[in-house]
Order: sequence, then structure tokens, then C-alpha cells
Amino acid sequence: MDRGPIAEIDLSAIAHNLRAAKKITGNKTVIAVVKADGYGHGAVTVSQRLIEEGISCLAVAYTSEAATLRRAGIKAPIILLFDKSNIEDYFKYSLIPVVHDAKTAQRFSKEAKARKHNLNLHIKVDTGMGRLGFSMEDIEKGMSAICKMNFISVKGLMSHFSDADLYDRSYALMQVERFNKARNVLSKKGIKQILCHMANSAAVMTLSESYFDAVRPGLMLYGCSPMQQTADSYQLSAKHELKPAMTVKTKILSLRRFKKGTPVSYGRSFITARESLIAVLPVGYADGYPRVLSNNADVIIRGKRAPVAGRICMDTTMADVTEIRNVSERDEVILLGKQKNAVITASELAEKAGTIPYEILTSLGNRSRRVYINE
Repeated sequence: MDRGPIAEIDLSAIAHNLRAAKKITGNKTVIAVVKADGYGHGAVTVSQRLIEEGISCLAVAYTSEAATLRRAGIKAPIILLFDKSNIEDYFKYSLIPVVHDAKTAQRFSKEAKARKHNLNLHIKVDTGMGRLGFSMEDIEKGMSAICKMNFISVKGLMSHFSDADLYDRSYALMQVERFNKARNVLSKKGIKQILCHMANSAAVMTLSESYFDAVRPGLMLYGCSPMQQTADSYQLSAKHELKPAMTVKTKILSLRRFKKGTPVSYGRSFITARESLIAVLPVGYADGYPRVLSNNADVIIRGKRAPVAGRICMDTTMADVTEIRNVSERDEVILLGKQKNAVITASELAEKAGTIPYEILTSLGNRSRRVYINE
């Protein structure tokens, strides 16, 4: 058998979520974030579908990701969010760099001059994330330096929010205020016809003040809310009718019947409290199913939840299926997704694992065999 689970990707759900983002923002330009192999959903196929749906621009983290899209025949504009190495690739693949400092802008200017080829770029300002970008103190000096450089043109200005939840709007609004100050600096330098973008998924869903000229959704395109899972966040996701695009599934490898008092898996952390039927699943932490979910998560079999029993192994996971009638080997098992009326979300797994939905999707999606539906 092939290793690992299957990740079933519903492309119609991604198209639906894109339309939701446009509806929320009043049809603003959407820069679709497809980094990390489309958050585990497959960047090439996802991008192709997004382009069919009229997407304006794509965004990835590194040049290797952009090169993969270009080699697949994708011609849409691609913004590089982080990478400042391999400057030659920006020209080879017609990419749009995001510049975080004047030194990097100078490198692009030098290469563009050598090629006698003008390069469009976006400027990133650090409004409070503390990661990359011109500081507010350096933005005026930096823009003055960039305006004097040859063969480069500033076509965009961007920033990024520090708080993904945005329930406390005070810090986010302060970042918006700083971003507006940076816009004014560029305007005074004569740089006016630019695309300003700041809103990530959380801001798209909660902070209309950040929409500007374009929005930059990532996680919500894949049908998952970036908010912490509270009653309010569930209502917010329902309000915007996001549809999860990924279902991760496998099949029962073996069924074992044990007497009361039998230990299951490493460390004897699970001991049967009754005569039990235990399903062995051919998925482990090497396949992206977090070991921290040991004794702390459910899977779905025959439309019923079955608790993970014992420690998750490198190659296998055990589940207690004693309460599920007529279970048999080769039955389908849902690790993430919906079967009948039972649902396990990325947010649920993230909460149990002490992490965020982004990590769940990228871990499971990038280590599973993907199949696409509703293409």
C-alpha cells in the first residue's frame, strides 16, 4: 500500500471562498496567498482554479515556489513576500519582489540596470509585526533613496498584521494608522499610483478599515477561519459561509479485540477499561498527524466519532471503535473533514494540539497524497 493518508481537495469550495472574500470586501482586488504549497492544498492546481475564477494576483513566500507555478504554465502576476536571494529568478520568471530595505532595493536596481529591464516592486513597511519591512522611522529616508534608483518602479505598498484574531482592534487600528502615514510619505515623494494592501484573512473578516486597494487572504480561501475557536468565531465563519476544502482520510488497516486491562501503544498510556475493539490506522506522526493528539482527538468511522487510543506512532494510530457497530477492516476513516453528520475541523485539531489551523493544514496536506474533486 502507499504510505500516508489521502487529502481530498474540493476546488469548488476554494472558488466559493474566493467569492466570499470578494463579497465581504465589496469586490476589492484579491491577492491570493498560495505559499507553502497552497497551505497544503497544492499550489499549482489551486492557483489554476483561482485564475479561472478571475483572481488578479498570486502571492508566495520564496522564489522556488514561484518557479514551480511558472513551470506549470501559470502566467498571472506573482508577488514574492519574503525572498531577497536569487535576484536573477525575478527576471527569469517575471516576478514582483517585496522589498524590505534600501540595500535590497539597490541590488534589484543594479541587476535591472545591467539587464536594461525595468522592474516593478512592492515596498513593505513594518507597522508593528516586528518581522520584515521598513521601520516607521526609516520609511522616509528609505523612500528617498529608492526614488533615486534606476530601472525600478514602486508599484505597491504592503504591511502585515501582528494579531491574527483582531478581537482587540486597538493594536490593529494603530497599525492601520501607521500604514496610512507610510502611504502619505510615498505620496509626498510623488509615488501615488500604487496598490496598497494589508488585509490578511482575519482582517478581511473583521476590519474593513484595512481593505485599501486590495486584500490578501490566505487561510480563508481554504475554508478555515484564522480566529481562535470561540462562539463568536464560529458565528463569524458561519456568517461568511466558508467551506473547508480539505478532507483527510485513510482506511482501517487492522482490527484487534482486547480484554479489559490491555495496554495499547507505546508507554501504556491507554489501558482498556473493558473488552475493546481497537482499529489500527496506517497513519502516524511521520504523515503529519501530530503526536500530541495521542489520547486527545477523535477520528470518524461510519459517521461516528472514535477516540484515538494510546500514543500516536510514527507509522500508525490506534482508535477505540468499540461503540461503532458493524465496523470492518478497510472502512473509511476521516482524520479531518466530514462524514455523514460528524465533522472534525482543522480548528478543532489545532486547539487539541495547542497550535493553529495553518499548521494542521500544511502538515497533513503536504504529507498526504492529494486528489482533487469538482475541478
